Amino acid sequence: MMRRYTIFAPVLGLVLILSATAVSAHDDETKARGEKLGRVVFKTSCSPEAQKQFERALAMQHSFFFPETVKAFTAIPETDSSCAIAYWGIAISQRPNPLVPPFPAEALKKGLEAIEKGESIGAKTQRERDWLAALKAFYKDYETVDQDTRTKNYEKAMEALVQKYPDDVEAKVFYALALNETFDHKNMDPLLKAIAILEPIDKKYPDHPGVTHYLIHSYDFAPLANRGVPVANKYARIAPAAPHAQHMPSHIYSMVGMWEQSIISNQRAIAVSADYATRAKLDGVLAGVPHGYDFMSYAYLQLGQDAKAQARRHRSAGSRGDHPLRPSHRRGAQWHPRRRSGGHRHAERLARSAREGQPGLLGRPGRDPGARRPGVDGAGHGQSR
Repeated sequence: MMRRYTIFAPVLGLVLILSATAVSAHDDETKARGEKLGRVVFKTSCSPEAQKQFERALAMQHSFFFPETVKAFTAIPETDSSCAIAYWGIAISQRPNPLVPPFPAEALKKGLEAIEKGESIGAKTQRERDWLAALKAFYKDYETVDQDTRTKNYEKAMEALVQKYPDDVEAKVFYALALNETFDHKNMDPLLKAIAILEPIDKKYPDHPGVTHYLIHSYDFAPLANRGVPVANKYARIAPAAPHAQHMPSHIYSMVGMWEQSIISNQRAIAVSADYATRAKLDGVLAGVPHGYDFMSYAYLQLGQDAKAQARRHRSAGSRGDHPLRPSHRRGAQWHPRRRSGGHRHAERLARSAREGQPGLLGRPGRDPGARRPGVDGAGHGQSR
């Protein structure tokens, strides 16, 4: 069973040969907006302006920059009404973090409707039609087919897309992400396969946000974590405008005991989240904020700075509020319920036991059954991603 349920989800996820002209145009687009999101190239049959918008939105998607991803992809048809592949983007952006299911029925409905809209418009190339069809495997029959089955169907569809278009780098990148989506926290084969796909691409395209991001997720397992330090060190620099890109390095840093770096990563993530929420006039608390406080609290506990850990614990609880319902969307922000059990208290017990006994043993939460993430305990919380 492919279950990675969590009480809150972080939100804030190159085709053929990189074209210098296309990359330059993409850079001009992002610079004009005062943002840096990394470098991607996805050749479309859309107008030149829509092409720029698509690559900007895609770079956001690779860093799970929700809800800005939805906004960015939705704007493309206003520029080019015949840009069918834009609806693939609208569909895939309905999942705030694809690694943290289940997804609300409303989001699944919107995703399927977007795919069908793209199909009805009619993509100008077979490749674009195949991209739409591959993602449809995830949304099709969502009312009757369970999440795990649809996730596996999507992974197989992306594998077929890679086989049909072996030079399509973006297909490989999204296939690697799909493999992560199927990971059940028991069998490491999907992670190892994703790593084998992504590592060669990382060498060729070191500024690709998705390659770097998904390598971190693929290495985010105790036996592999040390291999993830180089990509963790560079991800925040690749996409400084994306809050999730600031946070993700701390997944590796927490695994290998780089506590100070984990704190810095989450301080930056919270600051970037706050800045984005202010500029976008979001009403609510972005999911990444309490998540970041959890990681900071855990790191401070490991460093023996209990007072600072307690302060972050209080900030985390305060940022969640007292909403008793499942996560819902309000003007693009995500609200999250208060935890049902004491994840912070569990982390505190682990950290203190480690400091009083053998600090190096319990201080590295991994993805093996006996390990625990910051804010994650054995009473109903899944692995936080």
